[in-house]
Parts: sequence; C-alpha cells; structure tokens
Amino acid sequence: MKRKIPIAKPALGKKELEAVKEVLESGMLVQGKKVKLFEEKFAKYIGVEHAIAVTNGTVALDMALKALNLGPGDEVITSAFSFIASGNCVLFQKAKPVFADIDPRTFNIDPSDVAEKITAKTKALIPVHLFGQPAKMDALKEIAEDKGIFLVEDAAQAHGAEYKGQKAGSVGDMGCFSFYATKNMTAGEGGMITTNDQKLARKARLLRNHGESQKYHHDTLGYNYRMTEFCAAIGSVQLKKLDGFNEKRRENAKLLSNGIRKFTGLTVPYVDKNVKHVFHQYVVRVEEGYRLERDELADRLAEKGVGVAVHYPIPIYKQPLYQELGYKETKCPNTENACRRVLSLPVHPLVDEKDIKYVVSALKDIV
Repeated sequence: MKRKIPIAKPALGKKELEAVKEVLESGMLVQGKKVKLFEEKFAKYIGVEHAIAVTNGTVALDMALKALNLGPGDEVITSAFSFIASGNCVLFQKAKPVFADIDPRTFNIDPSDVAEKITAKTKALIPVHLFGQPAKMDALKEIAEDKGIFLVEDAAQAHGAEYKGQKAGSVGDMGCFSFYATKNMTAGEGGMITTNDQKLARKARLLRNHGESQKYHHDTLGYNYRMTEFCAAIGSVQLKKLDGFNEKRRENAKLLSNGIRKFTGLTVPYVDKNVKHVFHQYVVRVEEGYRLERDELADRLAEKGVGVAVHYPIPIYKQPLYQELGYKETKCPNTENACRRVLSLPVHPLVDEKDIKYVVSALKDIV
C-alpha cells in the first residue's frame, strides 16, 4: 500500500493549543509577558545575553543589518546557495550583496571564497547554517576579526545546532532565527535576533517598535515588527521540545543514510566532525552516475507518496531580481552544481522508522 509521507509537517500538540487558549483568555495579544518570557528562555538556550523577538526570520535579518547601520555603498558577503532572504536583507539596506560559493560537501559558504571577495567596501559577512549544519565559524570569525567586519549568522535552519560546543546564533556578532511553520521549532511564524552586544540589542528593540524607548517617546525611525503573544506562547512550548525534535531528526537521518548509501549515484549528507547537525533538511546529491536525472527521480518518488523538495534549484544571483540588478557575470560553480543535484527527503520528527524503510524501499524499486 502506498504511504503518504510529507516533506515537512509541524509537530504540534495539546500544549500548544492550551498556550494559545491562555493568550486568548488573557486579552493581551501582542508583545506582552509571553514575548518577554520567550525571549528570556531562548537567550538562555542559545547561550547569549539578549534575544529580540520579531515578526519573522526575514525581519530578523533586516533588523540585524539595520542595527549595524549598513547603507548605500556598503557590501555584504553571503552564500549564493540559500533562500533568497539571505540576499534580500542586504538589498533592504540599499547595500550590495556579494555572493560567495559553497563547500560542495556541506553546502555551506566557503571561507576561502569569502576571503577572495572582501574589498574595502565590505562591512559584514552573513554565513548561512544551511540545512541545519553550522558553517565553518572559526575560519569565518577569523576573517571577520582580521578585516574588522561584522559577522551575522543566518541560523534560520539551525535551531539547536552546535559548532564546537557553541550553539548556532551565539558565535557571531548577531544571530537570526526563523520560527516558520516547518522549521525545527515553530511559533506559527516569527523570528528572533540573538546577541551579546547590549548596544545592538537596544537598537534592535527600538527598531521593532517604531523607535519607541518609552510610551509615545520615539528616539529613531522604527517599524512595526513586533511578535504576537500567540507566537511567543507556541514558541515557548516548542522550545522545550526542540532537543527531542532534533534528536529524532538525527536518528531519522542516520537511518536514511544507512539505507541510501548503498545506492550508486546517491551521495548522503556529509556531517563535519566539529558540528552538531540538526537536519532541518536531509539532502542527498543525485550524481552524474545515477540512472535518473534529479527531477525525474523526484517525480518518481512523489508518485510513490514520498514528499520531496529541491532546496534550492536556482542560485540567488540567477533569480530574475538579481539578474536585473546586474549579477549576470557572477559565477559560483559549486553552487550551480548543487542546484542541479540536490534533493531533500523527509526527515522531520513525525517521520517514523516505517516511513524511513518505505523511502529506502521506494528508492530501491526505482533503481
């Protein structure tokens, strides 16, 4: 019998429902005690002094760069292989995104390519901890400190991931998280900025609420980027479950790799020895030696009820927006190869061992 295994699904239960009900009954719906408590718990979990809750992950990136006072003429280096928000947050500042290539094993930004693309105009570096595996933060931090530039972690896919024992989002000057529905933990929607810098934290808090330092006292131009109490309530419940969710993802990833690595032409995820990978996505490479093209394999698996996705099919610089902005000459060979080869398979915590066996069996049948 054909199973239906979604590529992603939020793991929500009675405690989340009770938390939302409590907010409804309280009458306080936006940025109240629940948000403050969620910020405190998240900061403690990540191991930083400050956490600032905002509307979503893209806003977290935007506000982090605004807090750094970036603007026209500034350059910010980020990964060519990511969701488009990693580049767009730079455009929001009227600054210039500069795209670096990736390590083909981890899919994360390549520090050696970053070093080559730094100029006198470079003001910040945004590594993306893609698919739940932290980037090489030692090398990136060394570059940032040597050149006197800011290091902002895009940790939207890396809740609970670790680099040499430090949580993602605690290594750079600022970290940015998303709580979108399918992340390792969700708040329904929402984002968080993490930092140990008190001045940056204060600036971010001003920016998210119309520049308001006290009631009806506005110190600077700000925005309405506040988190709702509903999101914070759900997020606090999910945070308690996060380590368990991540452990289940790692278990599922191990089972998938044990089953898939025997198939010629499919390369299972590489895990760096210095990290704790939390497998936001389980991504295989469909190599040239495989009997089907990547998209054909994806279609065949979908026909068998296996949810699949391609993260990501187009380098950011090849998106129409960026082509119009003058990125036609940008080349990142490893990124372009990955875009042709990657395929995400179900790994989320609602996937069980029977589902994993079905996925492996479906691949075997296709082979």
